[in-house]
Amino acid sequence: MLLNMKDLLAVANEHYFAVPAFNVGTGQILKAVIEVCEEMNAPVILAIHPLEHEFQGDAFIAQCVYAANASKVPMAIHLDHGSKFNDIMRAIRTGYTSVMIDASELPFEENIAATKRIVDIAHPLGVSVEGELGTIGTTAHNFEGGTNEIIFTRPEDAVEYIERTGVDSLAIAIGTAHGIYPKGFKPQLKLDILKEIKSKVSIPLVLHGGSANPDDEIAESVKLGINKINISSDTKQALYQQLRITLANDIHLREPFELYVEAIEVMKKTISHKIELFNDADKMKYYTL
Repeated sequence: MLLNMKDLLAVANEHYFAVPAFNVGTGQILKAVIEVCEEMNAPVILAIHPLEHEFQGDAFIAQCVYAANASKVPMAIHLDHGSKFNDIMRAIRTGYTSVMIDASELPFEENIAATKRIVDIAHPLGVSVEGELGTIGTTAHNFEGGTNEIIFTRPEDAVEYIERTGVDSLAIAIGTAHGIYPKGFKPQLKLDILKEIKSKVSIPLVLHGGSANPDDEIAESVKLGINKINISSDTKQALYQQLRITLANDIHLREPFELYVEAIEVMKKTISHKIELFNDADKMKYYTL
C-alpha cells in the first residue's frame, strides 16, 4: 500500500514508533525488505539515494512503485538526501511519494529558501517533503554526505525552520554519522536536544546515520519521539560480507539466484532486528487498509 511519508509518519508520531527507512539500492535489498516487513506487519520506507537511482535507472523506481502497490504493508518511496534540484524533480516525475531536500550545509536562511522552494512544488502534487537542520557526521567509505564536524540542531531554529518552510518531517542532528563507525569510536546521542525539540514541534522527527549506534540509545530515541530512522550501511554490510564468504567458498557460483540466497537471509536478520528495535513490528494495525 503506497502512501506519502506525511501520512505514513503521522501514525508513527501518534503511537510513538519509528518507521525504518531502508536504502534499497538493488532488487535484492528491495525483495528482502518487503518480505520481512510483510512477515512482521511492519510499515516501511523504501529509501533511494540519487546515486542509487542513477545507477539503477528509472525502471527500478517503477519496480519499487509496483512492489509497494502490490503489498499489504503501508510504505512510502522516498528520495534520500536530495541536495540537487534536478535529482528531486526526477524523483517526483518517476513516482516517489516523498523527497528529502538536504540543504543542511547551507546558511540558515539559504536552507529555508531552498526547502521552501521544494515544498511549494511537491505539496500540490501530493508528495511529502523532509528537511534537515544541523549537520550529520560522516565516516570513511560513505557516499551519503555529512561533515567532519557535527553541528547540533538548535531547538529554536527547528521551530522557525518548520514554520517558514512547511516541511512534513525534520531530520535533526543529535550526534549520529553516516556509515559504519571506526573501531573504538563510541557515538553518543544528545537525547536532551531531542527532548527539547520534541517538546516544541509537532511534526515527525528523523534520525539519519542510524547504523552502528548502540541499540539502547536508538530505542530510547524512539521512546522520546523519533519517528523515522535511516538504515543503509548495516543492511548492506550484512549482505555483502556474507556474499564475499559465499564467493570465496565456491568459485563456480555465478547465478544470482544461487549467489544471493545466504546473503539475503543474513541481511533479513538485520532488517528484522531494526524493525523490533524501532518498535515498528505489528504496527500495520494502526493504518486503514
